Amino acid sequence: MRACVAQTNPDNGDISRNIEAHKKLIELAAQHAADIIIFRELSITGYVPIASQELATTADDNRFDVFQTLSDQHNLTIGIGAPLRFNNGITISLIIFQPQLPRDVYHKKHVHPDEEPFFVSRENTIGLIGPERDVALAICYETAVPAHGEDAQRSGAKVYIASSAKSRAKIEFSLERMAQIAREHSMITLMSDCVGSAEGREFAGRSSVWDNTGNLTGQLDESSEGILIYDTETGETTSLTL
Repeated sequence: MRACVAQTNPDNGDISRNIEAHKKLIELAAQHAADIIIFRELSITGYVPIASQELATTADDNRFDVFQTLSDQHNLTIGIGAPLRFNNGITISLIIFQPQLPRDVYHKKHVHPDEEPFFVSRENTIGLIGPERDVALAICYETAVPAHGEDAQRSGAKVYIASSAKSRAKIEFSLERMAQIAREHSMITLMSDCVGSAEGREFAGRSSVWDNTGNLTGQLDESSEGILIYDTETGETTSLTL
């Protein structure tokens, strides 16, 4: 499998422009035979919790139909980050587009205390994804909850992909934590992060990949948009920027 994470610099609050930016990176991933691509936390809106009421949508939003078309066309699983509206509040979620299948959703179950004024947690029904059904998902703060990685390993995951939005002040902890998850649970780990800024926060970039012993095999820089692709058969990492 060729697993991919995308690093973006979103236009905060502009869903249409962000969709176009996603399409460019998806096409780049497809050109390099990726099987799955996961975008950063709230990638489709930007990480702007204060605007979550205005920006929240639903998983069946027809603006996202293009991602199903691309998934089918390229035989590629795609995960985009979006705030989704439910009766009890707004979730931080990944909408998952799989080839020739109905769209599915992964919700952030462990919400950071700073996010609680804006978002609610939600249980998941989605299982492992990817062509071999061995990829577990996480959203940002969930990687800091030990039980989350343990549950992923217990479920049979060989690959653990985190969709994150880390500030420069917190990136070092997150990088070490992802390496630790790889070492402790013998899982390949990937983290999709972002660049740019929102609500006074400067994002760190440095989207990364670790092998299942915790060795860093690839990392993007602090300012570029691009993708990282990890080949689980060869152990090779490909880094591509726009």
